[in-house]
Amino acid sequence: MGWFLVATGALVISLLSSSMDSVSGIGANWGTQLTHPLPPEIVVRLLKENGFRKVKLFDANYDALKALAKSEIEVMVGIPNDMLSSLASSVKAAEKWVSKNVSTHISSNHVNIRYVAVGNEPFLETYNGTYLRTTFPALQNVQSALIKAGLSNKVKVTVPLNADVYASSSSLPSGGDFRQDIHDLMVAIVKFLSDNGAPFTVNIYPFISLYIDPNFPVEYAFFDGNASPINDGGTTYYNMFDANYDTLVWALQKNGFANLPIIVGEIGWPTDGDQNANIAYAQRFNQGFMSHISGGKGTPMRPGPIDAYLFSLIDEDAKSIEPGNFERHWGILTYDGLPKYPLNLGTGNLIPARNVRYLEKKWCVMRPSASLEDPQVSSSVSYACGLADCTSLGYGTSCANLDARGNISYAFNSYYQINNQLDQACKFPNLSMVTKTDPSVGSCRFEIMIEPYYGGAESMLGYSQRTLSFVAGSILFLWTFL
Repeated sequence: MGWFLVATGALVISLLSSSMDSVSGIGANWGTQLTHPLPPEIVVRLLKENGFRKVKLFDANYDALKALAKSEIEVMVGIPNDMLSSLASSVKAAEKWVSKNVSTHISSNHVNIRYVAVGNEPFLETYNGTYLRTTFPALQNVQSALIKAGLSNKVKVTVPLNADVYASSSSLPSGGDFRQDIHDLMVAIVKFLSDNGAPFTVNIYPFISLYIDPNFPVEYAFFDGNASPINDGGTTYYNMFDANYDTLVWALQKNGFANLPIIVGEIGWPTDGDQNANIAYAQRFNQGFMSHISGGKGTPMRPGPIDAYLFSLIDEDAKSIEPGNFERHWGILTYDGLPKYPLNLGTGNLIPARNVRYLEKKWCVMRPSASLEDPQVSSSVSYACGLADCTSLGYGTSCANLDARGNISYAFNSYYQINNQLDQACKFPNLSMVTKTDPSVGSCRFEIMIEPYYGGAESMLGYSQRTLSFVAGSILFLWTFL
């Protein structure tokens, strides 16, 4: 596979051809894997004030969908991979899911649901075939459920796939075809999408190419025209996005589906957690992408307007970091809805969230009298980072310039804030103390958490489970030092 085709990651943009009845303009991925999510009504207002007319959800989060009622924002609602098996084995299960999560919200709450995303990157090679047998049957059953509900003309099914489902035999777009081990399955899915007037959804991540391949030419990830162009039979490619996208176009064309609409489900650049995940690169990439698509010229193989969902709207501090520490830093906004950098989406620079309520201005830090040689330091930091978020620490990150005491304080404070500044959360034996002096240094922000959002019954349950986990963990942690 050519280096410009490598684009993996469990990470959000939507591209639609003009043949689809969809709103134009940029969309956003709204992930909810946060310890302290913003209230959904604040997020919906944030979307509207920043000109987002489309949003993609990774599950059928009730509070998020309810907040989107009557907003006119077009919604793609997701079905997590862990639900594919049950939906694949039972049409009744699919009908129940559609009734609860689509029909009810459309009819009772006037939510503008237009797509159901069945799974999320289920054919990633790292999943070792886990979802190969369930994705297509689940897709078929959800489509049947939409037909039975009388919604199939309004709501379309799709499967957000990673760009590793296709490759190029020649390392050029024109050599594109579906991955050999899933070729027949992909063609069957593509035919099904085409038969039902549904789009192909793909996630494209130039950052991941740079992350996994030190030889990746950095300039080719961006849209400045500074990269050495790639010539493909007289067609010139100046950036990875166009080349990768057109590789998919060629794959579709070779298999008889040249005109199938394409959605790019995710595209963006993280701002922390890796030396290449920084504010400068993220701003350059996202603003460059916006400028690149604003003219409506499309790509060499697929001219025309491109509609897209940025990945992502807000940082998620509870996401898995198995792919890398950068996973928690894809947002164009911080966890509390503040713009990380100037970004013009066509309606002016980003507008911050309003009416956000914060906890008290106090932090948990390492006690000045505590010794770095204390044998409890290592276990305390490991415990804090294991249950909080220390992904801004390390080489090339926003907090890379902290000294040893600063790193320890950062870990303590993250744990303290995530646990709502509970006194017990700053009781690392003989090591910690609460201060009202902001310990932030330069680009390293010591956060003050926002007030917890309780929401509906499901949100309350999640919050209660987190609280119980904290109490049980604290008892175990403190008992260790008795």
